[in-house]
Amino acid sequence: MDTLSPIPLAHRRPLLPVLCSATSLVLSGVGISCLNKWVFLGCAYPYPLFLSALHMLTSAFFNAALLRLGLTCSRPGEPPARLPGSAAPRVLLLSLTFCASVACGNLALKHAELAFAQMLYAASPLVTMALSHALLRGPGYGAVEYAAMLPVCLGASLSVLGEVHFDPTGCLYICITMVLRGVKSIQQGVLLQEENIDTILLLYVMSLASFFLLSCGTLLFESGAPWELLARGSPRLWISLLLSCASSVLYNLSSFFVVKQTSAVTLHLLGNLVVLGNVVASQALFGGPVSLLGVAGTTLTLSGVLLYQNSASVASLVASWKERRNR
Repeated sequence: MDTLSPIPLAHRRPLLPVLCSATSLVLSGVGISCLNKWVFLGCAYPYPLFLSALHMLTSAFFNAALLRLGLTCSRPGEPPARLPGSAAPRVLLLSLTFCASVACGNLALKHAELAFAQMLYAASPLVTMALSHALLRGPGYGAVEYAAMLPVCLGASLSVLGEVHFDPTGCLYICITMVLRGVKSIQQGVLLQEENIDTILLLYVMSLASFFLLSCGTLLFESGAPWELLARGSPRLWISLLLSCASSVLYNLSSFFVVKQTSAVTLHLLGNLVVLGNVVASQALFGGPVSLLGVAGTTLTLSGVLLYQNSASVASLVASWKERRNR
């Protein structure tokens, strides 16, 4: 299946759209992590479910405006984007997975250092690869792809060992988030590539469903969040929430485009570039401790990402070397 394909980015689609989507993904990923952490710590507003609901409400309004203006991803001459009736249950399931992943991700930020969370998230490509093979039953990966996952896992392990403030609760939420994000990316890939649903339309429908689901969670577990925001919200909090919502819209759009143009595994490989940005931002903004062992683990993880992205070239070089050796 196309979702499982580990072909490098440049071989899959024209380079410029992929580069734009990847750059937007990295920048918005760093921004949303830092802004969410600032909302929880700097603004003392600990309501992750309500924050996620605001993200989805903003995304629904933004994508609804794009659809109303006719700015979809459909090619010229094609009929207006419509959601197939058979895809509705899959979109609802995607929304459920997404809500669970963002809720667990925000809960992880409440318990763990930002740098620690990002270092653990470096193992997301391996989790997504395993889930893709288990859930989709598609063709397997080559030896180079599996070899590239070794430094990814080892690097994540070193990062955990090198973290000064290890929080077991935060670690649990991070691990759950990794699994849910992997499942979500696979679901996106199926809907965008196999069902061929328009990117803007899918994000709009998913955001709307996710907003209602997260709103129900807010009423059950964080019922005081809206009233506290209206009654005691400071200008700093309002500005932080606005920027966080804007970053969320850009991040979700970028991730959908990356999955549409490449694959679910590639999305998480690109997400590892966010690791370095968030580690630096965590040090600069929150003073999160990062040991030398943690930095070494992150570097090792990124070397595995580089090997994976160039797996086709590496495999070709190995085959050529074996051929020359056998002559």
